[in-house]
Amino acid sequence: MAIDSLPGKTDEFTASPSYRNYALWLLFVVYGLSYVDRQILSMLMEPIREEFNFSDLQLGLLSGVAFAIFYTTLGIPIARLADRVNRVNIIAISLVVWSAATALTGRAHGFFQLFFTRVAVGVGEAGCNPSAYSIISDYYPPKKRATVLSIYSLGVYLGQFIGFIVVGYVATAYGWRTAFYVVGLPGIALAILVKLTLREPPRGFSDPDYKPVEPPPMKMVLKKLLAKPAFCHLSLAAGLHAFVAYGLNNYYSAYLMRSHGMSLTETSFALAIITLVGGLSGTYLGGKLSDILSHRAGGDPRYQMWVPAIALLINIPVWLLALMLPDRLAVLVLMMPAIAFGATYLGPSIAATHQLVGVRERALGGAMLLLVLNLIGIGTGPMFTGFLSDQIRAYLLGQGVAESLALADGLRYALCLVSVANLWSAYHYFRAARTLREDIASG
Repeated sequence: MAIDSLPGKTDEFTASPSYRNYALWLLFVVYGLSYVDRQILSMLMEPIREEFNFSDLQLGLLSGVAFAIFYTTLGIPIARLADRVNRVNIIAISLVVWSAATALTGRAHGFFQLFFTRVAVGVGEAGCNPSAYSIISDYYPPKKRATVLSIYSLGVYLGQFIGFIVVGYVATAYGWRTAFYVVGLPGIALAILVKLTLREPPRGFSDPDYKPVEPPPMKMVLKKLLAKPAFCHLSLAAGLHAFVAYGLNNYYSAYLMRSHGMSLTETSFALAIITLVGGLSGTYLGGKLSDILSHRAGGDPRYQMWVPAIALLINIPVWLLALMLPDRLAVLVLMMPAIAFGATYLGPSIAATHQLVGVRERALGGAMLLLVLNLIGIGTGPMFTGFLSDQIRAYLLGQGVAESLALADGLRYALCLVSVANLWSAYHYFRAARTLREDIASG
């Protein structure tokens, strides 16, 4: 059967603006739930550490490496599948897998059981983002993509908000294990809703000049991407950006509890508001500002690199101040803009990546970006932060510092050192901007 005669041909498919918005916001909720399930362990680090007597390095392995191993490596073959088959089915199946694995985490009774349930969560979530990115780019034209992909990325902060609320209410009253059951099981119902109501759009639905073609071989796509300096610098920039984001984010709760004496309940509710307001505003404005400035400059895509780069340069002193001030209220207030500046990058980075590949290569292109981003970010950020914290703590103990103060300051100084890596990330965003237009034009 010729490709032009395949079912779901573009001229036989319609989608009203309201349905496009429904699809976008449904996927936003899916991403939000995935982020709850991904991050709930980091929100519960202190009670888990106290029960099992884990080190910060072990906590970093659980919250980072355990998830990242299969989340990143399986993302490539699943993305290749998403460029060929029904993406809605992939998302629905993925939802069931990661939700069940999250619920099972509540049954774990040691490091390795926790490790393998987190691996299973990573396996499930590997099918979500590349498929969702591809669907959204088919529903919306290029001039809106940085904005709508940023709206989808707001799910990160919806997930954090829900997670902190659940921790604040459920974990405090019923224990950390119950919190995993509560956030894991609703994913089954959401998977059914996705399957029944989300329509699979034709490839290139919002690209008027697109002519249906078979996706090129994976090796050819990967070779093309790696030959583009803009993508190489972009992926490194996003990876280093995520290194800082996950390195800090996974220890928010532990930092506030250790350095400022906040309870689990106080920490959860404070972070719920801080991450929601800071994260939503930063993520949305990062994409929206990129689209506005690009449009004013005649469609110049370099603003998709310049906006997050400048935001990161501003963010370094904001984070350092937030981490070092002794006043709890001042710290909580400063964390909001620090999180906002750090949240600007994902929508513009995905939009730029989609311009560097063809329509039938978007899921794979997005997966390649996520591979680098998550290997560096999730894979090493929390682990490296935990390692630094343990080393600084040991040094302080050797200097005669009290155990509780060494535990708190070890983490505080580790977070300060990690935040400075934003400078390295900004450098690669600026380097990516230098060749972005030429690399897009080369096809």
